[in-house]
Amino acid sequence: MMIDEPAFNWRTMAAPAFVPSTLFIIGEGAILPLIPALAGRLGADLAGAGLVAAMVVVGVLLGDIPAGWIVGRLGERTTMLGASALAGVGVLLALLAPSPIVLGAAMAMIGFAAAVFGLARHALLTSVVPAAFRARALSTLGGSFRLGLLIGPFIAAGIIALTGELTSVLWFSLVMCAVVAASILLLPDPEGMLHHRSTPAGAELGLGAVFRTIAARRSVLSRLGLGALTIAATRSVRQVILPLWAVSIGLGGAETALIIGIAGGVDFALFYLGGWLMDRFGRLYTAVPSMIGLGLGLIGLALSAGSANPVAWFVAVALWLSLANGIGAGVVMTMGSDLAGRENPAPFLSAWRFTMDAGGATAPLLLSAITAVASLSVAAAALGVVGLGGAVLLARYIPRQLPRDDG
Repeated sequence: MMIDEPAFNWRTMAAPAFVPSTLFIIGEGAILPLIPALAGRLGADLAGAGLVAAMVVVGVLLGDIPAGWIVGRLGERTTMLGASALAGVGVLLALLAPSPIVLGAAMAMIGFAAAVFGLARHALLTSVVPAAFRARALSTLGGSFRLGLLIGPFIAAGIIALTGELTSVLWFSLVMCAVVAASILLLPDPEGMLHHRSTPAGAELGLGAVFRTIAARRSVLSRLGLGALTIAATRSVRQVILPLWAVSIGLGGAETALIIGIAGGVDFALFYLGGWLMDRFGRLYTAVPSMIGLGLGLIGLALSAGSANPVAWFVAVALWLSLANGIGAGVVMTMGSDLAGRENPAPFLSAWRFTMDAGGATAPLLLSAITAVASLSVAAAALGVVGLGGAVLLARYIPRQLPRDDG
């Protein structure tokens, strides 16, 4: 019945498929909660610190454009090695940064590397995992990201407690880039194990392929893609606004990393449940509740401004946002894979991720702009409303444009 399906044995594939991604995100996750504090030490105000933090997702957006072409030319393993090296250069630049502008450039470089690294693994799993298990596989990939975002902040908090120095975390992340490269070299190559290339010989390559794909698939990208874009937007806002809010209420770097790490534990604990719900009931039943929760959480954060106990509010909202985000683990990647098909998915996945990450890059910039003009609480409320609007779009277009989805 499934003679033509590429074999995908979870027991043999788990380590090579997911360990490098987890290690990569541990290094990135250690840095993310500290970017505003690092920018502040270099003279940035609150809005400027938000802009520096937003450069990570700007780099991701820029990396999405050539990522499919790079994977097609070099293959997954070489691409991931190159991305690890580029991330290391970005961390080194952050260590040497004399100003917020240079620190922002370093964060963009790390984001670029993360985009290329992530696309390589996403394309492979899209091609080799049977459709009936796709959501669980991609939720597990999403779970590996969440595990990294869980472990990274705890390690950062421990390093800061031991050394008293924020830049010590950057040295840890630099070491992690080397560990990621070693894991890729030492673990079996998934493409080699499956005798498979994510982009087959003769497939269309080149940077123009991404934009031609965007034009050819503009109908789905402008409808379902717009709804998914709001998922990416609210998720990226969540990553940026929590450290900014912590700075605004006077929390230190170690405390911020610890709280965000605990919230990351809630996020991580739910990833497989989200994948199972998607495979069992359909994409609708995780995407819409996740977006409603994220939207309400951001609005709740805004309402906590001026509270008599801001730290307790901050902890509660951080946990709520992680709960909402965890339920939707892997949903954006899964919908992209549903639409891409299994033969040569890289061009569409580049287009899909580019569109999603456009939201991910724009939202923190919008957060920074609204904060500069009004306040951080007004920005949180405005982007919470965007999240609720995204829930409406997803409820409308998932049943129409994913017709095989049970939702």
